[in-house]
Amino acid sequence: MDLIQVVVLAVLQGIVEFLPISSSGHLILVPALLGWPDQGLAFDVAVHFGTLTAVVVYFRRDLIGLAGAAFNARDRDFVLAWSLVLATLPLGVAGLLMADLVDGVLRSPAVIAAATAGFGVLLWFADAFNRGTRSEHELGMRRAVLIGLSQVLALVPGTSRSGITMTAGLALGLSRAAAARFSFLLSVPAIGMAASWETYQLVVTPEPVLWGVLALAALLAAATAFAAIATFLQFIERVGMWGFAVYRLALAAVIVIVLY
Repeated sequence: MDLIQVVVLAVLQGIVEFLPISSSGHLILVPALLGWPDQGLAFDVAVHFGTLTAVVVYFRRDLIGLAGAAFNARDRDFVLAWSLVLATLPLGVAGLLMADLVDGVLRSPAVIAAATAGFGVLLWFADAFNRGTRSEHELGMRRAVLIGLSQVLALVPGTSRSGITMTAGLALGLSRAAAARFSFLLSVPAIGMAASWETYQLVVTPEPVLWGVLALAALLAAATAFAAIATFLQFIERVGMWGFAVYRLALAAVIVIVLY
């Protein structure tokens, strides 16, 4: 990988990881448009650790509070802490059972384009008809598990983990900001599991590691992801999700045109 490819893909990953617009669609389309080779597993590990660092740093106070609340039933965040745990379990189980399928047939451009467009439409519907006012603290474990089950769909490339969990949150009565915050908190174990799985694959199938390149990629991904989270939470209540839905439809069309 040359420096331009490292910078572009790391910044792109940082931006799209937390926006409801499908990171896999972008990371397949951009290299295809520019004629770049696959970035490799080590690069994927680096940018995932970068984005994980960003969300942990941004929500550090929340995460510290939730860690303590998990062992104190009187704490107002007790239910939220265990809701996040329960909502993570379906993805962990499905990821182990579906690993070969996800890395195989589901990575076709047709699947990615269809998921990008279809779940974009669902996002628009959930937002357009949303009158929810609940905060993430009022979600409850049952609704949290439903969001966790929806997160399994993110194993299909093009779905967008952020997009599908925000869609489910809106459909279950969360406000836009609350749906986004719960999605971002839920991303901590999700990205952690993805990074751990990729690290395991890297260990068992070693490839050359350029530590300087990986450090740069992780740093760029972390910085842009932090900025993306902060900007999204600042504006989402006012702008809504319709722009992201339209963008997803356009992205799906471009994927089909370029890759077919």
